[in-house]
Amino acid sequence: MLYPPVEPMLAQAVETIPAAGLLAGGVAYEQKFDGHRMLVFTPTEPGGRVLLQTRRGSLVQDRFPDLVAAAEQLPPGLVLDGEVLVWDAEAGRLSFEGLQRRAAARARTAPALAARLPAYYVAFDVLQAEGGTELLSLPYRERRRRLEVLFAARGLAAPWTLCPMTTDVATAREWLEEWTDVSGVEGLVIKPLTSKYLPNYRGWTKVRRRDTTEAIVGAIAGTLTRPQLLILGRHDAAGRLRPVGRTVPLRVDQARQVGEHLAPAGPGHPWEGARFTATWGSRDVLDITVVRPELVAEVSADRAIDHGGVFRHPLRFKRLRLDVTAADVPRFGAGPAAAAG
Repeated sequence: MLYPPVEPMLAQAVETIPAAGLLAGGVAYEQKFDGHRMLVFTPTEPGGRVLLQTRRGSLVQDRFPDLVAAAEQLPPGLVLDGEVLVWDAEAGRLSFEGLQRRAAARARTAPALAARLPAYYVAFDVLQAEGGTELLSLPYRERRRRLEVLFAARGLAAPWTLCPMTTDVATAREWLEEWTDVSGVEGLVIKPLTSKYLPNYRGWTKVRRRDTTEAIVGAIAGTLTRPQLLILGRHDAAGRLRPVGRTVPLRVDQARQVGEHLAPAGPGHPWEGARFTATWGSRDVLDITVVRPELVAEVSADRAIDHGGVFRHPLRFKRLRLDVTAADVPRFGAGPAAAAG
């Protein structure tokens, strides 16, 4: 019998879809959603509590009363693995910012937030069947079959959703290229059909869609001659330079290329005195130098963007665009697919 905390199985990031023939026994391709990982435990005895566990083992059922209430649709003794998403009805889209608010809510404010920002659960694995039968040692193929039977037999509907899956690589490529235009879908997770569920082991593979776009170099970490990484921005509708993200550390040749064109900022730089953290959600502050916001960098970005246009994951520097000016860069909020051309 499984009880929280259960460490979820993890995925290793790769750049492209691996060749299907590399894994004996075949693979499954699941759509990857931009949500929070969550395990759902239904009680084994009448009157027991539904438990919702985060990836790091915290119990958050008091923050998602709508999911707890909807768990009446599920059989006792069940353990599901999946992603929780939030729908913003006013904006008409999935909202990662809304999900953050739900995840940080106090018990007394959670019901009101749930009414405005309802949660949805995308199930992609079943770790324990009705009655408490553990399924970790079964191959993915069988666990997926049981998950599909559960949804069909119970007639599960919103907020419960079965994660789309295919074993056809052509369909998976179509999902990666086209479905990632849909808010909340950011890529694929690839799973061997024969694999067991191994807690805290990176036995799956994930690939995010990445797009090429441009942004303005507004600050750097490191020195002007050898920058370590770039802090990038875009102008908003009022002409203000707004931070949109930072790059991963530059290679030596990239640092040399950028350093040849950097110039120190003059008085009145919009980011004077600003603080930038090392990673999204981190409290570690970077030691930065503001530069003249004239250079345009071409970068590779995934689809995880906060409302307003800030990239949540680090960007990958590709090259300088010396053929375009800062005025040619897409506006703040344009997203990763926009490019200066």
